[in-house]
Amino acid sequence: MKICTGVPDPLGFSIQNGAANFALFSAHAEKVFLGLFQNDNPIKEIPMERTKDIWHIGIFDFPENVEYAYRCEGPKDHLYKSDAWLIDPYAKIVRSGRAAAALPAPFDWGGDKPPGIPKEELIIYEMHVRGFTKDPSSNASHSGSYLGIIEKIPHLKKLGINAVELMPIFGFDQNYTKKINPKTGQKLVNYWGYNPLHFFSPMGWYAEKDPILEFKTLVRELHKNGIEVILDVVYNHTGEENDLSYYVHFRGIDNCVYYLLSADGQYLNYTGCWNTVNANHPAVTKFILDSLQFWVEEMHVDGFRFDLASILTRDPMGIPLSHPPLLDRIAKDPVISKVKLIAEAWDAAGLYQLGSFPKWGPWSEWNGRYRDTVRRFLKGDAEQAGNFASVLCGSEMIYASSKTPLSSINFFAVHDGFSLYDLVTYETKMNIENGENNQDGNDQNDNWNCGVEGETTDPAVNALRERQMRNFFLALFLSQGIPMFHMGDEYGHTRKGNNNPYGQDNEINWFLWNKLDEKKLNFISSLIAFRKAHEQLKHTKFLVDEEVNWFTDWDSRLVAYQLKNIYIAFNASSEKTRIVLPKGNWRTVVNTADDWLFQTNGPLLTSLDLLPYSALLAKMQE
Repeated sequence: MKICTGVPDPLGFSIQNGAANFALFSAHAEKVFLGLFQNDNPIKEIPMERTKDIWHIGIFDFPENVEYAYRCEGPKDHLYKSDAWLIDPYAKIVRSGRAAAALPAPFDWGGDKPPGIPKEELIIYEMHVRGFTKDPSSNASHSGSYLGIIEKIPHLKKLGINAVELMPIFGFDQNYTKKINPKTGQKLVNYWGYNPLHFFSPMGWYAEKDPILEFKTLVRELHKNGIEVILDVVYNHTGEENDLSYYVHFRGIDNCVYYLLSADGQYLNYTGCWNTVNANHPAVTKFILDSLQFWVEEMHVDGFRFDLASILTRDPMGIPLSHPPLLDRIAKDPVISKVKLIAEAWDAAGLYQLGSFPKWGPWSEWNGRYRDTVRRFLKGDAEQAGNFASVLCGSEMIYASSKTPLSSINFFAVHDGFSLYDLVTYETKMNIENGENNQDGNDQNDNWNCGVEGETTDPAVNALRERQMRNFFLALFLSQGIPMFHMGDEYGHTRKGNNNPYGQDNEINWFLWNKLDEKKLNFISSLIAFRKAHEQLKHTKFLVDEEVNWFTDWDSRLVAYQLKNIYIAFNASSEKTRIVLPKGNWRTVVNTADDWLFQTNGPLLTSLDLLPYSALLAKMQE
């Protein structure tokens, strides 16, 4: 090998002027060394050159099958640890705790183009890569993997899904956890993946051989079937947590740059995960932008959902900014600004910015107020009719300044919290198996067990639960905005009351393909098709008075209205309610009191006794 000084740009491993080039940012290190390894054995250690805050080195005649890592020396009060080998934050390929000094293999995209689905047409399906096909009932030949999802594309298409939102796929250590299931004595895992370590590298746990190749294959095949890929990304904290014995990268490279610290050097914990990324430091902002650009340009993804996105608005002291540099750069970036951007517009320290993110660019938001309002109204809470009507119409009370209901991602249940089935079955969380003495997970969920806690053989209670699940789906697909639901809710998946199963790699989280019910699937797919066929359910601007006719007593638990040729009524009362439809020839499409029945040519009706906790969708006969 012949060593040269190399160049400071680009960061990470690359080939520059015929040499293998390595470049690392570290403002506070005093010395940085490149370590080369083969078959886990050290073969060479090379001191790196410095240009401003970038350390770099180049090597000609670089051997194949070599891994590399960095060793940084600097002030101990910056937590430098001279014997710690650190992974390159820009690593694309990670093997056995080190970065591979190689470039991703060429990939045949086959003329792949992004589906480019307009926001108003989106039907988002939140899913976990491993959990979707890990259960033996999937009969997938590539179970629990990126390739396994490909085998189940027909299920997504049958439902009418045109966008999947993948729970975190950035590389993480699934085994880095100390939690034990007290019932089984087994060690839990970091199953959900909200503890990222490798921001340019897809998770190897979800691959059989080559994570990059297999993830690209998944994206290509989903695109062929008209399905977009949105990644749930975590740039608010990292998997290094606050364990000062655990060095992966940032802690040992430049702790005070990459993380928010108090005056005495302690980690500021705005995330609930023990550290907080210093997102608006220029070097960290560049890192995040480079990562996002990589996933769009190299991996062809169509958008991102940002976990605890309010963190991205905090300055290096943790103070919220009115003009966060990172968000400004995202809004102006010619690559990132063109894809779907979705914010979880709050953080774990009480910063709640719902309604604010659209002012920073082309953002939509997970609408937590939609979730809460729909749950409260459908279980019969008083004085919720007005709020329920508002979220059905796109949550103008939140997004008036953005002037579009497409700022709202509507959902009633997601990975975090009760599943839909558990939402109508439990009022108390059952999280003992998470190993935290049932102290984890939200205590307030606006849930209702329909009269009995947990499973029951009472036919009346079970019928009410099924009706309530139909009510949730009907509300979701009739609401202005962008609908999203979580995998498994289409058949009524139960987590047995566990509302925070982040460490459960088992049937609590796995999709159970043997539980699929054709009646439910047909009902949901028909609702989705109905939504797609009716433009009045997909407004890009908020409804004006002449577009909607209300037939609602706002002090009641009935919300009824007409949108052109469709009539919608929800009765969240414990009593039946007489409704009279407007003049015209109306046919029933859905009455949620009638099992999982969707009718394309239902009976004519002029009036109806709408049963307790039921809803009606009717269409005017042409």
